[in-house]
Amino acid sequence: MIVLKDILYKVTINAVVGSTNIDVIAVHFDSRKIKSGDLFVAIKGLVADGHKFIDTAIKNGAKSIVCEVLPNHLAEGITYVEVDNSSKALAIIASNYYDNPSENLRLVGVTGTNGKTTVASLLYQLFKKAGYKVGLLSTVKIMVDNTEYKATHTTPDSLTINTYLNEMNAAGVEFCFMEVSSHGIHQYRTEGLHFEGGIFTNLSHDHLDYHNSFAEYRDVKKKFFDELSEKAFALVNVDDKNGLVMLQNTKARKYTYALKQYADYKSQILENQFGGLLLKVNDSEVWTRLIGNFNAYNVLAIYATAELLGLEKVEILRLISDLESVSGRFQYLISDEKITAIVDYAHTPDALKNVLETINSIRTKNEELITVVGCGGDRDKTKRPKMGHIASALSTKVIFTSDNPRSEVPETIIEDIEKGVEPQNYKKTMSITDRKQAIKTACQLAQPNDIILIAGKGHETYQEIKGERFDFDDFKIVQEFLKQLQK
Repeated sequence: MIVLKDILYKVTINAVVGSTNIDVIAVHFDSRKIKSGDLFVAIKGLVADGHKFIDTAIKNGAKSIVCEVLPNHLAEGITYVEVDNSSKALAIIASNYYDNPSENLRLVGVTGTNGKTTVASLLYQLFKKAGYKVGLLSTVKIMVDNTEYKATHTTPDSLTINTYLNEMNAAGVEFCFMEVSSHGIHQYRTEGLHFEGGIFTNLSHDHLDYHNSFAEYRDVKKKFFDELSEKAFALVNVDDKNGLVMLQNTKARKYTYALKQYADYKSQILENQFGGLLLKVNDSEVWTRLIGNFNAYNVLAIYATAELLGLEKVEILRLISDLESVSGRFQYLISDEKITAIVDYAHTPDALKNVLETINSIRTKNEELITVVGCGGDRDKTKRPKMGHIASALSTKVIFTSDNPRSEVPETIIEDIEKGVEPQNYKKTMSITDRKQAIKTACQLAQPNDIILIAGKGHETYQEIKGERFDFDDFKIVQEFLKQLQK
């Protein structure tokens, strides 16, 4: 049986009312999940304050409460633990409850604006191909070796993280690769985890609806590296000016990677085509089916990480040449009519620019590049005109459409995007609110050898409108419309 005082180890406590020498059956921060003998952690969330549900948790059977503010009325026979930060306490409690599962495997966190999913997913794939039992915590999915679970957040809550890490321990997983989002760091979801390494991919315009400024967004990412131990490694992209910032206060061993300047791990693009990339990584050549400059960085990060984790160089290069692209990340098909359709998760200005520049560097310029793009509702509005500017400047035709409008009016989002279009590019653009109709129109406009880019949703298989999720898969939809054109 688990005792409350044991799972409070390393939690900063302000006050205790009652005995901590009591059993805890389970830990929850949702009062609706509480059963007899459970611990309820009251979290001050963005939408609701868990402190309002302490009485409900007790009625449901909670015997112990962790909170930031003690209730005015203290129920008899209940233990109350007052802490400065409930989110931070929950993360440490969750680790302790599962006997600190992150310490029993080699956990590597990947953070940055773009590339997190690709790097984490490809590392999972590479180490699986190398014969190891591997775990993955990503935006696309969660893997406990060969068992797949659906992901709901880029970085899940700390209780969920430790639940899966505990499962990984039980399955004999040796390595785990995890996306670490700025939200996850800021909300202490990764607190108390033992990381063997951290990777920084890049930093650009995103999540400024959540963080007050770009500097705050950067500093939250930096906090992850500040907290790495001296036994861990910190691997950063120094072609991004924020790379060295990440290393400023870290105690971890420092390593760098780059395409444009001197670094511990250096790469050069020898060939770049729709079939893949030929790269020179340090002194060795490697062919990969991944496409584009941004994937040259991803491959380099994967190579460096695998070497830092002890794999042989020759083996790493062989495994890289066998990697398959990640769902919704520059995922493409070529129709019988020789129309290329590309689906990509690019939902930030920098990511969209990278994808469009990659396509433009490969194409002959004798064909049209038709881009279908929107922006999510209830998210950073300042990036919308930038997305419009980039899409219209780097494409030959653009269709602005809905992404996940959520609670916003789709037409209003599109109007915000259109504000970034310069006068000389007006004629290139059109707006079709219905995303399915926008994709259909792009397919009807395309001629043999033309390229269609559908950006923003990538791996997502739904569209979120007014609180409801509807089935919607960009890749399946464009595939169907291109097949219809062949009939």
